Amino acid sequence: QVRLVESGGGLAQPGGSLKLSCTASGINFRLYAMKWYRQVSGQERALVASISSGGQANYTDAVQGRFTISRDNVWNKVYLQMNSLEPEDTARYYCSTFARGRDFWGQGTQVTVSS
Repeated sequence: QVRLVESGGGLAQPGGSLKLSCTASGINFRLYAMKWYRQVSGQERALVASISSGGQANYTDAVQGRFTISRDNVWNKVYLQMNSLEPEDTARYYCSTFARGRDFWGQGTQVTVSS
C-alpha cells in the first residue's frame, strides 16, 4: 500500500524557518517525482514545489528563493526547507506523488506563521 506521512509542521514567527519531512512507503521511491502542495481551508490545493526522480527542482513563484525541496532516495524521504516565512505561507502542507495510475497524498502537516 502506498503511504505518505508528513511531519515537521508547527508555529513559526514571520522570518523564521521550518523543515517539513515526508516519508514514503509502498513504492520504489527513487523512480518517482515528488511534490509538496499546500491548502488553506476552503480553498484549492496549490502546488508549492516538485522534484524529479533525478533531483531537478521547481517552485511556484510565491516561494522561489525561500523554500528548498530535496530528496533522500536511500531513506525514501522528501523534504521542504522553508525559510523567511511569511503569514501568507500559513496552510496545511501535503506530500504527493503520482504512482500506480493515480495521485497519492499524505495526511498533511499544519504550518502557521504568526507573531
